Amino acid sequence: MKKEAKISVLDFWFLKGKGFFLLFLILVLFFIIDLLVGSVPISLFQSFSTLFHPASADPQIASILFQFRIPKAITAITAGAALSVAGLQMQTVFRNPIAGPDILGISSGASLGVALFVLSVGWIFKGLPLFSVAGSWGIVLAAWTGAGCMMFLIVLIASRLRDLMTVLIIGILISSAVLAVVSVLQYFSSDYSLKSFIVWTMGSLGGTTRDQLWVLVPSVLAGLVMAFFSSKFLDAFLLGEDYAKSMGMNLRHAYILTFASTSILAGSITAFCGPIAFVGIIVPHLARRLFHSSLHSRLIPGTMLLGAIVMLIGDLISQLPGYETTLPINSVTSLLGIPIIIWIIFKNKKMGAL
Repeated sequence: MKKEAKISVLDFWFLKGKGFFLLFLILVLFFIIDLLVGSVPISLFQSFSTLFHPASADPQIASILFQFRIPKAITAITAGAALSVAGLQMQTVFRNPIAGPDILGISSGASLGVALFVLSVGWIFKGLPLFSVAGSWGIVLAAWTGAGCMMFLIVLIASRLRDLMTVLIIGILISSAVLAVVSVLQYFSSDYSLKSFIVWTMGSLGGTTRDQLWVLVPSVLAGLVMAFFSSKFLDAFLLGEDYAKSMGMNLRHAYILTFASTSILAGSITAFCGPIAFVGIIVPHLARRLFHSSLHSRLIPGTMLLGAIVMLIGDLISQLPGYETTLPINSVTSLLGIPIIIWIIFKNKKMGAL
């Protein structure tokens, strides 16, 4: 009886909206831990002293924090929030519990765009000044284009096929075909470009520089703002297109806004961090269970916070404290996500129901 009382109190806390404050505190806690953990351990006192009094701080500690760990932690928060919201939108639109940027091939489309840029025309930017900024915007635009084209193709197929499970299978097949094209591009690329691209495909949160954050963060913020504006559309999609039409909703505008947001979010993260699997699938389910709500005005911020926390935890696991090596973040998220997806499949016997 006591256990049930505790659970009901926690549920009531999230239902009243106080769960956002709890998740924010957890996010701040893991952000601080992420700054302290690494091949060079940093104490909490050293961290705060360096952040608030950088002039009198140890130059080595300051360099580690400002050049590496803070950008990496911000990238983790940005990636977790973006991929999770992108997955939430896809699960709602397709009314499928395992729909997500990686399953539907959106991340593969972004990978193809980046491959075409890096392996084919990336050499154009080598002689330009401010290479990091110019190259970053080029990679992001290429990723957006690839993700958007894949998104358009999936929507076109979905408009012809009403069976959402079939659409999901076709998305997986198209994703495999796109990856095959990427493999062909790798075969004909130079050794230097190939090595850079292979390292990128493993996924990394630590490869984003401070200059690149000025491209990544605004791009993701734009996608998240679009997602907030589409929250009413997403609520209507849960009840089907016929209900949405009866409410006077312009389906064309709703689809454009939702898919543009998803393409920007998934494409931006894929461009800078590489393909990161399963985060966009599992986090929306965790948010629904915690907040006991289908309203996207609550789910979107809750999913953002949970996604950021999950990515920070994944980053901590990938660092192998005490060692100088770092595991690919894609491997960590896959190991964490696959058991949860298996649980989701068993829980949802009808794949079309959320």
